[in-house]
Amino acid sequence: MAMEVSWMLELNLKPGRENEFSALMNEMIASAREKEPGTLSYEWSISADASVCHIFERYTDSEAILIHLVTFGKEFAPRFLELLSPTRCVIYGSPSQEARNGLAVLNPVYMQPVGGFNR
Repeated sequence: MAMEVSWMLELNLKPGRENEFSALMNEMIASAREKEPGTLSYEWSISADASVCHIFERYTDSEAILIHLVTFGKEFAPRFLELLSPTRCVIYGSPSQEARNGLAVLNPVYMQPVGGFNR
């Protein structure tokens, strides 16, 4: 059974905060790349009008999620939540109960795999 877990987080960006958003995004991407070897994908996208942000995240396993959540909480949460308001979170895979507890604040929808493949 695959241990990987991924999600898409949709957020609203507060108007006029694009420069702060860009700086925080770059800092968070660098942190994940350097400090979180279990983070396989960490991709940010923004709508043409800069009002909606999607973050696609993919992790090797639930332990990698927990490491990410601790780093996020210690280093980024207040600034992130000052700029962005979560509106939707869809999680793919089967995270541990501990990881689910850490993600519960996002009120996620869990989608269980039923077919397909990864290369």
